[in-house]
Amino acid sequence: MRLLLDTPAQETEMLEKLREDVEIDASEGERTPRVVTTGQTPVLRLGGNRARLYGDARATLGISVDNFLLLEVLDAGGKVVRRAVVGFTEGVHMGKEQVDSLGRRAFNFEPGEVDLTALLPESEPFQVRATALDYWGVGRVSDVYLVLAPDSRPSEDDLRGQ
Repeated sequence: MRLLLDTPAQETEMLEKLREDVEIDASEGERTPRVVTTGQTPVLRLGGNRARLYGDARATLGISVDNFLLLEVLDAGGKVVRRAVVGFTEGVHMGKEQVDSLGRRAFNFEPGEVDLTALLPESEPFQVRATALDYWGVGRVSDVYLVLAPDSRPSEDDLRGQ
C-alpha cells in the first residue's frame, strides 16, 4: 500500500512546514528539518509477513529520499510506540531520545532493502506513519510503498546484479 507519493525536488527553503520535535546533528544545513511530505497506512496486522519498503505496489522498484524518512509505528490507539529513520542523515533526536537508523546511510535503496519488520508488533494491530524530511539543499522522495509479504524472495531477485 502506498505510504508516500512521489514528491519532486524542492529547495529546502521553499518547504515551509517544520518538524519542530525533531533535531538533527547537522554539520551543514538546519538542525530542525522541514517536511517534504507525509503519509500513513490504515490499521494493519503483520500476520507472520515481512514488512519492506518499495517504490511500487508490485515490489519491483527501489526508493529514494533526500534527506530522510522518519518512520513512526502507532498502536491501535494512535500512540507512537517505535521510531526509526531511513536515509542520508546525521544523528536524529526527538527530545532526549536518539532515533535509530534503519539500514545504511544513503539517498537510494534497492527494492525491499529497507525492512521494517523488527519495528512492528508481531500480533497487535498497528499503523505506520512516514514523514519525508529535509534539512539541506533540496528535499524530495520517490513513491514509497509498504509491502507485507511472506519471507520468500523471487529467485530472479537473487540473480539480478550478479
